[in-house]
Amino acid sequence: MVSFGALARKVFGSANDRRVKATKPRLQAINALENEIRALSDDELKARTQKFREELANGKTLDDLLVPAFATVREAARRVLGLRPFDVQLIGGMVLHDGGIAEMRTGEGKTLVATAPVYLNALAEKGVHVVTVNDYLAKRDAEWMGRIYKFLGLSVGIIVHGMDDEERRDAYNCDVTYATNNELGFDYLRDNMKYERAQMVQRPHNYAIVDEVDSILIDEARTPLIISGPLEDRSEMYNTIDAFMLKLVPADYEIDEKQKTSTFTEEGTEKLENMLRDAGLLKGESLYDVENVAIVHHVNNALKAHQLFQRDKDYIVRNGEIVIIDEFTGRMMPGRRYSEGLHQALEAKEHVQIQPENQTLASITFQNYFRLYKKLAGMTGTALTEAEEFGNIYGLEVTEIPTNVPVQRIDEDDEVYRTVEEKYQAIVREIKEAHAKGQPTLVGTTSIEKSEQLAERLRKDGFKDFEVLNARHHEREAAIVAQAGKPGAITIATNMAGRGTDIQLGGNADMRIAEELADMPEGPEREAREEEIRADVARLKEQALAAGGLYVLATERHESRRIDNQLRGRSGRQGDPGRSKFFLSLQDDLMRIFGSERMDGMLRKLGLKEGEAIIHPWINKALEKAQTKVEARNFDIRKNLLKYDDVSNDQRKVVFEQRLDLMDGEGLGEMVAEMRNGVIEEIVAKNIPENAYAEQWDVANLKAEVQQYLNLDLPIEEWAQEEGIAEDAIRERITAAVDAAVADRAERFGPEVMTYVERSVVLQSLDALWREHIVNLDHLRSVVGFRGYAQRDPLQEYKGEAFELFQTMLGNLRQIVTGQLMRVELVRQAADAPPPEAPEAYGSHIDGTTGEDDFHSGDTAVLVRQEAGAVVAPEDRDPKNPASWGKVGRNELCPCGSGKKYKHCHGAFV
Repeated sequence: MVSFGALARKVFGSANDRRVKATKPRLQAINALENEIRALSDDELKARTQKFREELANGKTLDDLLVPAFATVREAARRVLGLRPFDVQLIGGMVLHDGGIAEMRTGEGKTLVATAPVYLNALAEKGVHVVTVNDYLAKRDAEWMGRIYKFLGLSVGIIVHGMDDEERRDAYNCDVTYATNNELGFDYLRDNMKYERAQMVQRPHNYAIVDEVDSILIDEARTPLIISGPLEDRSEMYNTIDAFMLKLVPADYEIDEKQKTSTFTEEGTEKLENMLRDAGLLKGESLYDVENVAIVHHVNNALKAHQLFQRDKDYIVRNGEIVIIDEFTGRMMPGRRYSEGLHQALEAKEHVQIQPENQTLASITFQNYFRLYKKLAGMTGTALTEAEEFGNIYGLEVTEIPTNVPVQRIDEDDEVYRTVEEKYQAIVREIKEAHAKGQPTLVGTTSIEKSEQLAERLRKDGFKDFEVLNARHHEREAAIVAQAGKPGAITIATNMAGRGTDIQLGGNADMRIAEELADMPEGPEREAREEEIRADVARLKEQALAAGGLYVLATERHESRRIDNQLRGRSGRQGDPGRSKFFLSLQDDLMRIFGSERMDGMLRKLGLKEGEAIIHPWINKALEKAQTKVEARNFDIRKNLLKYDDVSNDQRKVVFEQRLDLMDGEGLGEMVAEMRNGVIEEIVAKNIPENAYAEQWDVANLKAEVQQYLNLDLPIEEWAQEEGIAEDAIRERITAAVDAAVADRAERFGPEVMTYVERSVVLQSLDALWREHIVNLDHLRSVVGFRGYAQRDPLQEYKGEAFELFQTMLGNLRQIVTGQLMRVELVRQAADAPPPEAPEAYGSHIDGTTGEDDFHSGDTAVLVRQEAGAVVAPEDRDPKNPASWGKVGRNELCPCGSGKKYKHCHGAFV
């Protein structure tokens, strides 16, 4: 029986069909202009850009210009690159312009699809960002597609690692900027650590197209971008708290070794509170009051260090340092440290020197970074399975774009074996058969380790000519993928590797020409050689087609259908034949999660022999249901993490907007006066309670706090003894004295200097408190989950206490700024002295799929900001000693004497 929904789709088409159909009138209008635009000269075609910009200035919208602009780009691509975008590519471009996600199969030319919406939106001169997954693709696409934009009179910039602020600013000021998601996020965070508007590199976030949008906005969005720097020495605090741990008895805490958790009992908490109170470390009555959140974090770490971490099992002490032991391999991991103060707690336990811990200086998730853009779009081969997440979190609608030529690939049913060994034997047999008939084979694995294991098996079986591809060396990746379509080629790849480059049957002629003829000069000989290579590639393509096209052979299913679909989508490019098949065993991770033990017993009873496989469409459906459940669970985890991050993100926006206002000097004098008056209100209200008699006033403390926060020695005792004096009168006298001191200072400094001083003090104080606040929020996150045991919603508790911490931070800001400005005195400095620099900082982003830090090289963290060194005269620099060079401009010649610019020599390692 046909359901009503199926019947409605048959009559009216699906929502996706309707969205695609809605683009047809504009597509017909673009095609109608083709002959007219083809008749234009190059100069006339280029002049259309200026014409479009004038029309925008006269009130037209980008939507009004879509048809002529897309027609212009199509013709420019044909002339410059020899590529004429297909109709389906223009439909994809319209989806991107409308702020949606275009799902396009592998090989449909997504790189070219982006050019039309990028050009159209760049006409507004507010900047367009094209976001890629790695530096190699950013460079490749900027150079390749940049030729179209430059031909049409637009400027193109590129952001890659190792550029200085000036180079970045120039790139961001271009009409079109190519960059990776990591670089964009870090530049945003760094900009909000600057002290002058002129030092910032990014413009307001206008429009971004994210390539491989599922990888960036879902896979990489599991973990935040973090900029961290060394924290002030807290070794005394660690040692004090460590001493308390020795006074505890087993009844004071509970340990769960399986879950690696430790908690204090009621008796233990009470004992700890008394010890902390005696040491002067406890604020308020209870250890779990919001102002003690950092202390709670420290004592929890100390308990973990003593009860859950064993010397010579989890770590060793060597040369006065704590060295972690890898729990899986048993190897030492020098240079690696536990985060969030745990390593320091172990150092205190073992009485070795406590190294300073790193503090988070700034942090943001990709979800919250990309939601800054006024308009966001994306493209990928696989997004429909995550359509709900894209809609809920980013407000992006996924549209499946039809293929240019119908897909010919055959997707075969999965083969399920009882054991991993049987599965691998079947895989090797299948690879041999495909290789024997000259069919190119792409073997997909779920991890680097499994790809190496399979490679080892193939070597033992006598295979020598195959490639192993993983997501570590992007340039090498492109070369391997480009030739993976040759007849009989075998390529073993991890699922995330090689995205952004198509596998072309017969190999990629352009890549071969670039590689084989790199040293051959232009001329008739080179042209003849190029023709030979193209003819050879065409011949090899015919052989690969005759063998059945690319065979995608997957060694197991991933938790996500999307990643399985990415792998399948490698085959069947542009209507080529191809096939795909998944080989599974009951011992695979996904199968074990869903009760394969019972299935194993059942299959034995049914008489399944060793080496035999079960093959049935029902198994595919059951596995897809299992994957759907895992995807839903992972989405819930990401959604929950985002709810917590949204709390800190709201506060981050307030602080960052406040910083911009301060840098612009807007309302600075009023703000400082408000802070001053707030401090006066607080200290008077605290020491002269409302409706209290004069005998109940704490006059001595009021005088001390006026001295502490306002730097004034006022005769408050004499005022308090005057007959009938009220609280208001005391407040007014203090305010008058403060105003007089401020006016005197302003007269001595002058208005310009005073504004500069106020801005510097407020910005630096705000930054220091914000960094401390981020740490407190991290600590709060780590302990708030326990509130669930008391039937309280951890998220609501987090929101409430995060707000209290924020209010406390603002109160502290008032006191610190007022105290500093009431004490500040001028010190004459060189007129060209640089503005204050943010502290030394390191970038960090943990890859959600590999667990590795994208910004670490071996044991070395990558600096994302360095303190400005002193400028040293060239004659005082020792070429052999970089420590003597001081601050070197990135475009200066390198002091080592190589003759290269610093940024291409020693500066490349900074």
